[in-house]
Amino acid sequence: MDGRDLVRRVSWVGSVRGLRTLRAAWRRRSADAKALPARGAERARVPGALVGAEPGPGGGVVRFARSELRVRVAVGGAVFWAWDGADPLPSYALAGEVPAADPRAVLEPGQDGGWQVVSERLTVVVSRTGAVELRTPGGVLLRRELPPRWWEPVDGGTVRWVQRSEVPADARFFGLGGRASGPRLRDGAYGLWNTDPGGRFGPGDDPLYLTMPVQVVVSDAGTHLAFHDNTWAGRVVVREGAEGAGSGHDRPGTCEVRMEGGPLRCWVVTGTPARVLRGWTALTGAPAVPPSWALGPQHARWGFGGEREVRRVVAGYRERGLPLSVLHLDIDHYDGHRVFTVDRERFPGLPGLAKELRAEGVRLVSIVDPAVKAEPGDAVFDAGLAVGERGAYVRDARGRVVVGEVWPGACVYPDFTDPLVREWWGSLYEERLAQGFSGVWHDMNEPVSFAAFGDPSLPRSARHVLEGAGGDHREAHNVYGLAMARAGYEGLLRLRPEERPFLFSRSGWAGLQRYGGTWSGDVSTGWPGLRASLSLVLGLGLCGVPYSGPDVGGFDGSPSPELYLRWFQLGAYLPLFRTHSAIDAGRREPWEFGPEVLEHARAALVERERLHPYFVTLSHVARLSGAPYVRPVWWTAPGDRGLRGCEDAFLLGDALLVAPVLEEGADRRVVRLPRGRWYDTVTGRAYEGPGPVVVEAPLSRIPVLARAGAVIPVRDADGELELEVWAPAPGRSGGGLVVRDPGDGWAEAGLERYVARWEGDRVVVERDGGGEGGPAVGLPVRVRGVVEGAEG
Repeated sequence: MDGRDLVRRVSWVGSVRGLRTLRAAWRRRSADAKALPARGAERARVPGALVGAEPGPGGGVVRFARSELRVRVAVGGAVFWAWDGADPLPSYALAGEVPAADPRAVLEPGQDGGWQVVSERLTVVVSRTGAVELRTPGGVLLRRELPPRWWEPVDGGTVRWVQRSEVPADARFFGLGGRASGPRLRDGAYGLWNTDPGGRFGPGDDPLYLTMPVQVVVSDAGTHLAFHDNTWAGRVVVREGAEGAGSGHDRPGTCEVRMEGGPLRCWVVTGTPARVLRGWTALTGAPAVPPSWALGPQHARWGFGGEREVRRVVAGYRERGLPLSVLHLDIDHYDGHRVFTVDRERFPGLPGLAKELRAEGVRLVSIVDPAVKAEPGDAVFDAGLAVGERGAYVRDARGRVVVGEVWPGACVYPDFTDPLVREWWGSLYEERLAQGFSGVWHDMNEPVSFAAFGDPSLPRSARHVLEGAGGDHREAHNVYGLAMARAGYEGLLRLRPEERPFLFSRSGWAGLQRYGGTWSGDVSTGWPGLRASLSLVLGLGLCGVPYSGPDVGGFDGSPSPELYLRWFQLGAYLPLFRTHSAIDAGRREPWEFGPEVLEHARAALVERERLHPYFVTLSHVARLSGAPYVRPVWWTAPGDRGLRGCEDAFLLGDALLVAPVLEEGADRRVVRLPRGRWYDTVTGRAYEGPGPVVVEAPLSRIPVLARAGAVIPVRDADGELELEVWAPAPGRSGGGLVVRDPGDGWAEAGLERYVARWEGDRVVVERDGGGEGGPAVGLPVRVRGVVEGAEG
């Protein structure tokens, strides 16, 4: 906490809201003290000695003296293992039914008195003491799970556990949801408790809004994803290994997962990065495809003030020839910050405004917070009391409705883990659609209750339905935002079935991609915040959430013109491209930073619009394969150790490598290239990888390089679809995928494959499987990179 934060908090505590917040915090602590007594004496338990095994579908059960381990290989290669009889279901992460067991995988005696399950892609070895090894078909170790340990209260209560693992010495860790430091997770502890950091965050802050126990581990032996399916609060400690020099021994990398309760169960998916993400989304669900307009430039600000300011901003974009697809209204458009209302003084004709803007090609998106003002007579509050037998709101252990402090004042919280509540809440979005909104963004849904100091969440003893199983907030907290996203998505789908819903959520958990995407939240304005923005998008993509982006320019404070521009240039290549800022952070329109920034921001916007067909294609590829739009540079070459440590560049799909400028004053930078030829998309200059190269990065642009042979769908000068083809290297071929925009409904999107190859002294482009269609099947083709020489 810096001096400014301290002064702000002292003055805030002395305010009326601060006093109410202190009372709410006291109630929260008092409730937990009564309902969650001290744990007292505990017994430690380990599995004990192996006593037998029982084969079953896809594996079987291995029994130990004090526990049992279930191993099951699913069709497709994913491996499930769990202790103490835990099953794959129920699960908030999994989509639908558990995949069928692989009948070819059989539990059989192994070496040294243990057991093993041999499958096509993985061998699972269980030792006599309960260690579990995951090996490649060739016997190379990917991961070793040491025997777990449980702590059981002597007088009964929640059982907590720890699982320690070892990975190869060269392995690198990624994932765990949205992390500001990364995307590579270096030595340290990472919290598993979705948290509002309180107005701003930077690379040193952890945890943040969207945590999930999903690890992606990359080593020479291969890539694997490990998911501990447990929603409780926890902590993950990772330590990278080191290879021994000379005759020295390797020190393996280690990972320790500690959970305060819940089942000890895990899914593991192995293979190439592409295969891992395909298998992961097969388990947790295909990503929702955003409407086409949601892939365009978006603008938000907390504090537009009213319709006049909204019109001024939209007119500013139009007058300067700047593309704009979406404008977001924050909580200031509500009446007294109350959800599903409108301030009629400042927005007297909101439906008409929305219709007017839509005619200009601009959609309105509304913020939706979960907290409901606890005031009899409030329409939403009163309706929630009538849901089911106990009402819609979270209650404490004594059956009283939990009251917290949020923007409207004293608030209550819908229990989205109750199917009845989700259905009721989803019906409320009819009001948003009637106001003319085309989509929603969920905020404050960790969920947040303001706190002067400490954890800004609900009492951990608060009770939840949890799909009928019942439990407290310790189990429900991390999936609260996910369940709210489900309620909103399903509600929008029922209310407007002909259109794909657009929803993104600040908080969530594994499987959020089924309902939409996310954004960075209140990232701090500054160069470290810019770097954190990229880390979050890369890490979330590896966890299966491909649609995300930051608050361009940072949420708090005032960015310098250079920082704003560099952030804007990065945002133009991320899936969610949105400027946003706090109410006291000033305007963030590009023209507010001077003519030079405006000129360069216009170039970034124009390029984003030109690449729109490519983003449409990437969105559908993500649905079909799970591959994120934004990928680490090691995506196609995980065996390249140099690429594993590259955190300042990324691949946009398979075709483009984007190298944002993340340091003040830089006009050139080093880019580490994967293998192959890469073209600078502005100068046409060619570089050969693998290895580092120095590229120009003037203030007017950030370096973007195209892979030789890439076929990229773009818009031409008239806005029509054309193929931009980058010449393959001599003797090589290339290609790419195209999905023609099917609109914002549910029309099936056709996937077209194109091949680029040399034929004599010219590059020929053909549709793969196109039969008699001929080159490019009627689409215009523009070949680039033919005359430039190569260097590297």
